[in-house]
Amino acid sequence: MSTDFLVIGAGVAGLSFALRAARHGTVTVLSKGTLYQSNTAWAQGGIAIVLPEPERDAGDSVESHVADTLDAGAGLCQEQVVREIVAQGSATIDDLTSYGVGFDRVDGHFQLGKEGGHSHRRVLHTRDTTGLEVARGLIETAKQHPNITLLENHFAIDLITTSRLGAVADDRVLGAYVLDATANEVRVLRSDRVVLATGGCGKVYLYTTNPDSATGDGVAMAWRAGAAIANMEFIQFHPTCFYNPGATGPEARSFLVSEAVRGEGGVLINARGEDFTLKSDPRGSLAPRDIVARAIDRELKKTGAPCVFLDVTHRPKGFMKERFPYIYQNLLDFGLDCEKQPIPVVPAAHYQCGGVVARVNGRTAISGLYAIGEVACTGLHGANRLASNSLLEGNVMARLAVEDMMRRFPPGKRPPEPPPVPPWEAGNAAVPDELVVIYHNWDEIRRLMWDYVSIVRTDNRLRRAAARLRNLEKEVREFYWGHRVNTDILELRNLVDTASLVVECAVRRKESRGLHFTLDHPSASDRFLVDTVVRKF
Repeated sequence: MSTDFLVIGAGVAGLSFALRAARHGTVTVLSKGTLYQSNTAWAQGGIAIVLPEPERDAGDSVESHVADTLDAGAGLCQEQVVREIVAQGSATIDDLTSYGVGFDRVDGHFQLGKEGGHSHRRVLHTRDTTGLEVARGLIETAKQHPNITLLENHFAIDLITTSRLGAVADDRVLGAYVLDATANEVRVLRSDRVVLATGGCGKVYLYTTNPDSATGDGVAMAWRAGAAIANMEFIQFHPTCFYNPGATGPEARSFLVSEAVRGEGGVLINARGEDFTLKSDPRGSLAPRDIVARAIDRELKKTGAPCVFLDVTHRPKGFMKERFPYIYQNLLDFGLDCEKQPIPVVPAAHYQCGGVVARVNGRTAISGLYAIGEVACTGLHGANRLASNSLLEGNVMARLAVEDMMRRFPPGKRPPEPPPVPPWEAGNAAVPDELVVIYHNWDEIRRLMWDYVSIVRTDNRLRRAAARLRNLEKEVREFYWGHRVNTDILELRNLVDTASLVVECAVRRKESRGLHFTLDHPSASDRFLVDTVVRKF
């Protein structure tokens, strides 16, 4: 198979790119599961955007949004990147509304929410299922476009590059080996323009707000292809995941309670009813996520309590049901009426602030390969992402990537003829017959990452994690090469590669900054005001 543009991932970044690129040629979009299995579809809060006057919040401005983003990023944001993305907020809303995405309005005007780290109300939303509405609009529009082919249950295994095929003159992308999970067949998908839009890696951790699909696939593929990876130590933990004391296992902590709830007056308290977050920051429950997550972690360790509480009982009756119907009903299904009882919450892995090193337009060091959205590390988020900047980033980077690609690789311009791409060879590999090995390794990776590489770290914990991951990498590699591939093996392979990158970056940063906090180096140091960049070769 061949296509003008190959997009790996079907969230806001991938589909926004596809809809624009389809004006210039054929586009094939791969989704390793169904089209709605993405971090985009799971996003609750909204999109942070400074609207044109007089729609914006009084006193808000692009400069204010830039300043809030830089403050949250703890010194590692690239200011020019921040400005370029934030400035295109209005164009993003124009794009999304043209795809049929509906946002909440009051008297014909956009209703704006406020979240942690923001100095003004600037978060557009669709109740508490904004991401699902964005995904719906993009998917339905893409389905109707004659130049776009959407392939569900197609898992990209590895990127194909000229260097992989032995060419040394230049390193450029040629496509990908792709597993059609329905037919259980590996195919070559040939393209000179490949976009990684695979999202993050929350499933590297035992407790996460992410869907099962978030296994770090794009980072792992790019790493194996020789692309630079940066700042993987900065994994954002969302402060407020529902904790169900009657449940056991990961499902006890996997239901996200949107930060927008705190933006509408929700307060974090301990079992004694005290607002403990004020000891960490005068903004209290609305401080940036890294500060709030660490405050919760300290409170849990100090008291031995299994959770803290998010209190919205002081809000008027009916408010939660109207403003946050999805959260309200989910809590009711667990037997909790949040208008009468505080919500038990704990932190969980939420967002990957590092990733494949890319410019603001997504361009990577491998010619023809672009990375956009959460999988990319551009300098927008620095050491900690400001809430609701991610859906904005995905749309803006998609637009900039198409523009750059059309300048550098227009469909009419053919690159030099590459070496022939060999078909996938399964050889004598056996059909997997001991899936318990995969599940055991999967569980071990996620548990060790949660125990050793979580909100608070130490040098000793990181050394333990690195040592065990080296052994797991060897076991997974042997299993991968000895058996025919399936989605479980491929996800495990990507999971161990991505976990190892998180640990390697964390080991190198001998300070505490943003989302990376270590007891052995509790202060920030100007010596580390640089990105942590790693390369395979």
